Amino acid sequence: MAPPKRPRKGSLQVWPRKRASKFLPSVNWDAIDSGKSLKGFITYKAGMTSVHAKDKTPDSMTKDKKIVFPVTILECPPMKILSIRFYKHGKVMDELVSDNLDKYLKRVIKLPKTKIKKIEDIKEYDDVRLIVYSEVKKTNIKKTPDLTEIGLTGSVEEKINFAKSHLNKELTMGEFFDRGQLVDLRGLSKGKGFQGPVKRFGVTLRSHKAEKGVRKVGSVGPWHPARTTFRTPMAGQLGMFTRLQYNSHIVHFGKADLKNLKNFGDIKTDYVLVQGSVQGPVKRQVLITSPLRKTKKQDKRNYEFIEVLR
Repeated sequence: MAPPKRPRKGSLQVWPRKRASKFLPSVNWDAIDSGKSLKGFITYKAGMTSVHAKDKTPDSMTKDKKIVFPVTILECPPMKILSIRFYKHGKVMDELVSDNLDKYLKRVIKLPKTKIKKIEDIKEYDDVRLIVYSEVKKTNIKKTPDLTEIGLTGSVEEKINFAKSHLNKELTMGEFFDRGQLVDLRGLSKGKGFQGPVKRFGVTLRSHKAEKGVRKVGSVGPWHPARTTFRTPMAGQLGMFTRLQYNSHIVHFGKADLKNLKNFGDIKTDYVLVQGSVQGPVKRQVLITSPLRKTKKQDKRNYEFIEVLR
């Protein structure tokens, strides 16, 4: 009889399994080299629905046929630039804060006391990024804006020119992303609190004759080494983890025409429909970015939007 194979339960790809420190995760913007000037945008999950569309994908079995598939609705309130951050060799050298900020921001954000008034005063830098905030007060979600750092495409001069021209202007989703484009979605999964090893790692239930519990591991380790290793499936925090979803397809852009969404209400600003599901509950922040690694299969997909089915 062959020896039984029982590989360990639970992936070690993302570790440790604990709550994320912030809702909008940090991004390695240097690894993303595509996009229209701005590489990312802050959105909010509004819920899911189904879409009626015509499949225009070449070599598809449903080519030129009308199909129905699930989509996620992401509300995209406009963003504004809080500050311009200057880097050299991967370290922050200086930061230029906008002098025309909204009044409510000064109550929420701690602004630096000393301000650099001109970009020309900053000389040593090799990269430029933006600190942006969402005008979420225009939605039904909340009033406190979300801040994050977003990278720019192009040379250093092009980045400076973009920052200068958009410093006190609103940034909208449609300026930097197109219908049919592939995007990556970064956000936090649903929080499930303290859970046992069966739900947390998929450990097999023990026999009903087992002593001292069924929903637990049989052994947490040997006598020597006399300690419990981090690889042992144990009870603990589940959910609220940072997760990245690659190559989601933008199906449609819309403007404030969806009403009475479950647990969300009305959409008051622009929104985008993304094929498939997105991690996290309703009203959770989701960072849309340009794709990190496109795949040919996903890039071929092409849909002609017809209507939203509700």
